[in-house]
Amino acid sequence: MGDSVLAPALRDRIWRRAWRLARAVRHLPDRLLHPWRRRSAMERLRRDGPPASVLFVCHGNICRSPFAAGALRAALPPMLRDRVVVVSAGLVGAGRPVPAEGQRVAARLGVDLSAHRSAPLTPAAVGASQLILVMDVDQQQTIVRRFGRSPEAVVLLGDLDPEPIDTRTVHDPVEQPEAVFAASYARIHRCVSQLVRAIAGRRRV
Repeated sequence: MGDSVLAPALRDRIWRRAWRLARAVRHLPDRLLHPWRRRSAMERLRRDGPPASVLFVCHGNICRSPFAAGALRAALPPMLRDRVVVVSAGLVGAGRPVPAEGQRVAARLGVDLSAHRSAPLTPAAVGASQLILVMDVDQQQTIVRRFGRSPEAVVLLGDLDPEPIDTRTVHDPVEQPEAVFAASYARIHRCVSQLVRAIAGRRRV
């Protein structure tokens, strides 16, 4: 009886430890390079000054990018609110609302997403945007490859995180519990705050 109970439990512990180790090794470059990437991104944003238009992109435009856009609109200082156009789009789907969990978390952070409906990423939207921010490397590469934008114009939002990171990717909370939305939106909020700090010409990092 002892062997039949302990063996599966032991295997489960070994599997979990192996998974954590593999994850740590896989994301080690992201953790080590993050200070350099953050400094480079912030310096470039500060040097370029306030963009006339900002586009946030995620996979479906129902969780991460609409919240990032709303958070930026709310955080821009008054002198920039009428000068910077902020929009969001996704790589798939159209006309979908933000999940209820996302709306609740966003509302607690001062962002109303109740009226949002997903919009597909188009060549016109990409061409009209001076600054594009994405949630992962694949999205950055897709925009560079499919729409011909320079890599310098497409910034990974997670690179602006002022805290130590596990991965550059801002995790997609879609179909996850509200706590997952809260963690993802908290990170987006931190990164957007740093974006505002850079483009509004605030103190050096």
